[in-house]
Amino acid sequence: MPLPFLTADRAFDTADDLALPHHDRDRWQRPYRPGPWRVGAAALWLLLASFVLFAAVIIAFTASAAEAAVVFGIALAVIVGALRLLRVGAWVSTRGLRHVSFFGTRTTPWDQVGAVRTVQQPVRWLGLPRTVQGQALVLVRSKGRAEQDTLTLMTTHNADFLARHGSFDRAADMIEAWAAENGRH
Repeated sequence: MPLPFLTADRAFDTADDLALPHHDRDRWQRPYRPGPWRVGAAALWLLLASFVLFAAVIIAFTASAAEAAVVFGIALAVIVGALRLLRVGAWVSTRGLRHVSFFGTRTTPWDQVGAVRTVQQPVRWLGLPRTVQGQALVLVRSKGRAEQDTLTLMTTHNADFLARHGSFDRAADMIEAWAAENGRH
């Protein structure tokens, strides 16, 4: 089974230009690999789901089908949550820039992107309320001439880039290059 997110980071290491490693630029793609904290958390959630599924099978054989269905539903919700956790991040395409969070997705077409830049600011550590000094890649959306909306796409202390500063720099450069290339028409 091919795992494109594993080969993508190696392609970034060897590529001199800022092009993504595959040819279909219309597909939504994340220009970086998910970090070990995100993958580890998703793996723990999937491990928990396997225990809940095992419990659902035992309940199905020993108790009522309604109770087993409830436990199967809980396991399904845990699996969906783990998969959603793996999709969280910044995604690019020729159509725009997409910021996927756990509970929602915001897509910004390239013609509405005012700027994508790296800024030094207090950032949340692994999404917790505690803030530390770090870097953040922010998207400044221009709705009109006077109105602007700022969205933080990723930080050096989120689950993808904690203790991986080189990966953050490559991913930020990649997204900034996509914005520069697709922002001008």
